[in-house]
Amino acid sequence: MNKVTVYEKPTCTTCRKTVKLLNEKGIEFEKINYYVKPFTKNKLKTLLKKMDMKPSELLRKNDKAYKELDLKNKNLTETQLLDLMIENHDLVQRPIVEVGDKAVLARPVERIEELF
Repeated sequence: MNKVTVYEKPTCTTCRKTVKLLNEKGIEFEKINYYVKPFTKNKLKTLLKKMDMKPSELLRKNDKAYKELDLKNKNLTETQLLDLMIENHDLVQRPIVEVGDKAVLARPVERIEELF
């Protein structure tokens, strides 16, 4: 089996549920706290491609940072959104689970079933 990687914020409830589910299934995985080890632009682009998503689809629209930056009222390109997500990790939906050439946004956590 390919290496399983969970990109998470440890204090996030959904991230903890994802980790619990993987542990219950006996699946070995690596956890990466992307607040400690931030995404590079290239890595986030790669994950988006594996999830078949655009930056706007991975954006945390209920987050304080989204509101403070008034992103709802700005007409930003996908590239500009990606750059903002690299600068401000709170704008990235989580957790992201990556296995080989596939990845999913584990919201809800059961979406990880698609990878196995």
